[in-house]
Amino acid sequence: MKLSIIIPVYNERDCFDVLLARVKAAPVDHDKEIIIVDDASTDGTREVLAKHEGAENVRVILHDRNRGKGAAIRTGQHHVTGDVVLIQDADLEYDPADYPKLLAPIVDGRADVVYGSRFVGSEAHHVMYFWHMVANKALTLLSNMLSNLNLTDMETCYKVFRTDVFRRITIKENRFGFEPEVTAKIARLGARVYEVGISYAGRTFAQGKKITWRDGLKALWYILKYNLFR
Repeated sequence: MKLSIIIPVYNERDCFDVLLARVKAAPVDHDKEIIIVDDASTDGTREVLAKHEGAENVRVILHDRNRGKGAAIRTGQHHVTGDVVLIQDADLEYDPADYPKLLAPIVDGRADVVYGSRFVGSEAHHVMYFWHMVANKALTLLSNMLSNLNLTDMETCYKVFRTDVFRRITIKENRFGFEPEVTAKIARLGARVYEVGISYAGRTFAQGKKITWRDGLKALWYILKYNLFR
């Protein structure tokens, strides 16, 4: 089995080398291809990425302007060649050491899609931002009510797909609307969805966290849009 890892990147100069080393060292027995999509970073990230261009099993794709996380994933979607696709944020909040548990339900033939939940299991979590947790759970609840799924963490970065399922999803949203959009669409496909607990080391805004309350308000619309109006 070959694993395609899509890493959307925007202004992650200080942590990207560490993240990429962790991705390469992830304890999986499968071939990996790493597709890095830089979304027009302005902080020197592109100079960091230039060191990795041409490395074995690594591809770097540069956007000419900032379009958003969803757009970066859509770009990556056109380049995957593996059997399974995993979305990996470019910061250090999500740990590639969790790859084996994320892949297991697909490798075992039980799942088409796996979500890594920050809110289940006994893995280590950075305790922070109560109202972000409340907002995440409220958005997940609304998404579940309309999609008839039973997720605990719809907004998680870690989403893993069988490639044939991933290719059936037309990604329209350019920014953080990707999360509710793709959730609604896999539910409509009737995909077998599993969820596993993951570790989480959330960043503060001072450390570079980008999602804000405004994105939460927009997510309400995307949940309604893709579940009710399609």
